[in-house]
Amino acid sequence: MSNPDRHRPSRSGSSTGPRGRQGSGPNRPRGGGGDGGGLWFYGRHAVEAALANPARSLHRLMVAERSEAAGDPKLAALARGRGLDVEAVSRADIDRRFGEDAVHQGIALHLAPLPERDLDATLTAGAPSGTGLVVVLDQVTDPHNVGAILRAAAAFGAVAVVTTERRAAPESAVLAKAASGTLETVPLIRIGNLARALDDLKRLGWWCVGLDGHATADIRAPGLPDRLALVMGAEGPGLRRLTRETCDLLVRLPISDQVESLNVATATAVALYALGPGRTPLPAPTPPLGATPPLGATPSAGAKPSSA
Repeated sequence: MSNPDRHRPSRSGSSTGPRGRQGSGPNRPRGGGGDGGGLWFYGRHAVEAALANPARSLHRLMVAERSEAAGDPKLAALARGRGLDVEAVSRADIDRRFGEDAVHQGIALHLAPLPERDLDATLTAGAPSGTGLVVVLDQVTDPHNVGAILRAAAAFGAVAVVTTERRAAPESAVLAKAASGTLETVPLIRIGNLARALDDLKRLGWWCVGLDGHATADIRAPGLPDRLALVMGAEGPGLRRLTRETCDLLVRLPISDQVESLNVATATAVALYALGPGRTPLPAPTPPLGATPPLGATPSAGAKPSSA
């Protein structure tokens, strides 16, 4: 299915590409417990992925004495490769930093936030063939959900996750733990104005598909292009009015009437699977003569309009 040729100006009227920030935002927790700012991550997957990410600036690695991590040769090799010493501390030291309820596995890493990423360049590098998926989040604030969405994006091959700078989950230890290492591999890009970013995505050739429980179109409906931006709203309010109006299409997941809705992370994972390269659309109904193509799809190359 070829991506329809589309050249739409953005709302700002600017001809420049969209820009975004990865890991930045006004709500970023900066406290480093007297360590000069930055962030602290915990948990094996989050820490090992950060150690393996050359884009990360790393400061300090702490491992609890007599923990499984203390004698882990992989962790030691990753630290050595980044020029870090493994600092042995008591488990209580790490508990005090994150709280006793945090599943830190005896590992803590002090590091800098991820550097800014350019949305245009990221999408161009990630989807050079003209096909791809990107996830756009409309004020999803729960870090557990955003982390799980990053995992789903990695699992189903999404190019990036785009979110707003405000009213969104900042980069944090909780988000990184929930992402299980994928915060380091899937670009998380923050933008200032979501409606303008959607217009910029359209200008770059992406079709913006919003997931809405009240939509009439099924997500498996035929006619969807191969380059899609899946737009997800927050649990409860869902997509904001301007976001819905800016999307090209609104679709729904065909769920049982035994549940009202799905968690946003679960819904994102199901939607990414449904929209992925191996998707099997519903059979297209035969339209009446002269009917408008479904979902606003562009007729295929060489197709002739029906005559009256």
